[in-house]
Amino acid sequence: MSVFSLPQSIASWRRQLIGTFSNNATEIPQWELDLAKGDDVGHFGPESAVWAVHGSMTPIIAGIRALLLQALHPGAMAGVHDFSDYRSDPLGRLAGTIRWIFTVTYGDTATAKAGSDWVLRLHERVHGSYVDADGAVQPYSANDPEIARWVHLAFTDAFLSSHQRYGGPIPGGADAYVAEWAVAGELMGIPDPPRSEAELRKQMAGYDAQLRSSGYVQEALGFLRRPPLPSNQRIGYRVLFAGAVASLEPKHRELLGLRAPHLGPVPLPMKFPVKLVLGVIRLGLGPQGPSERSARQRIARLSTVR
Repeated sequence: MSVFSLPQSIASWRRQLIGTFSNNATEIPQWELDLAKGDDVGHFGPESAVWAVHGSMTPIIAGIRALLLQALHPGAMAGVHDFSDYRSDPLGRLAGTIRWIFTVTYGDTATAKAGSDWVLRLHERVHGSYVDADGAVQPYSANDPEIARWVHLAFTDAFLSSHQRYGGPIPGGADAYVAEWAVAGELMGIPDPPRSEAELRKQMAGYDAQLRSSGYVQEALGFLRRPPLPSNQRIGYRVLFAGAVASLEPKHRELLGLRAPHLGPVPLPMKFPVKLVLGVIRLGLGPQGPSERSARQRIARLSTVR
């Protein structure tokens, strides 16, 4: 490759990287631009723990960890298997999840509620039956508070734990993040979501007897190991997947049939390679995402009105 073609190659890599997180959109999605509208700051703000965590690069690895955890609940996994299009449209599925998280994170309060209500309406059709850890057939619904709670707990735990391990400081610490993100749980109809790290761990432990592996879990795990990414992103993704596995609690790794990265009997330290990959992604995506940029525009406009 000549030195003259290098900038073109970097530009192509950057376009593909942005496409991975935007379902190959050629322009900034309108919903992100619309976050500049609204009548209040929103549930959070620039100094919040949620902005510190969600505005970093650690949500990328947190997303992998969250999916691994969510899959262990047989009711949640049955809904994914029966209704999700993650196999045929993985980028669309990713873009939809990003949209909800960033709408709640950066939108004003009305937009955050509207975005959550939209997801709840989508979930109304997601229902069926599954075999629980005791072998009994149980009904499931995506909007069932206990299944929805596990999904919220897995998201909260994944975002917090990934940032604690691979990110920077959190304003107010872990308890502040869990307490702030409880708003997302309430918007999804979950009663009494955790508001401290200790409460998060306690509520998660309450699901231990319900979690199990299955053929559905192993199918999803195979996909998560090797998603259909562009070739220039695959090595970086392998590092992030290994970092997500390393961050799991041993009991969850064991249920998934995974081992922490190792060389023979020696565990491999993942902090440096993960942070290196996240740093490269940051260079590709830029220091500030369009959702945060729009939110800052809205907040600046509101401050001048006052």
